[in-house]
Amino acid sequence: MRVLVIHGPNLNLLGEREPEVYGDQTLPQIDAQIAQLAKELKLDVRAVQHNSEGAIVDELHAARASYDAVILNPGAYTHYAYAIADAIAAIGIPVFEVHLSNVSAREPFRRISVVAPVCAGAISGFGVHSYLLALRAAAR
Repeated sequence: MRVLVIHGPNLNLLGEREPEVYGDQTLPQIDAQIAQLAKELKLDVRAVQHNSEGAIVDELHAARASYDAVILNPGAYTHYAYAIADAIAAIGIPVFEVHLSNVSAREPFRRISVVAPVCAGAISGFGVHSYLLALRAAAR
């Protein structure tokens, strides 16, 4: 089974950007934990990070031909990126929305996800474990 992990905007700054909200782990450290669990689950995982909405849409389009599932942290695009939601709906493979922080306990605008209705599920608030839980869900 092949799984694509897409990290959205500003996640390249993890470890230095608002550690009180997002934790102190860097993106490479998170990717290493994802890779370790993928190995245990016998999954082939590739992780990418993009700051632009169009690049995320392009990754989603390409994933339909090569992957069985996608784990997506759309970052702030969660709240208004209808192009990403449309891409998820169009590709025909399960996409799991993840967030490091508990978006439901944050600012009111963060409580709205335009991608959630087209995702197979959403996991938030568990730091890196949000990704790991989504990886386990994808494996099932």
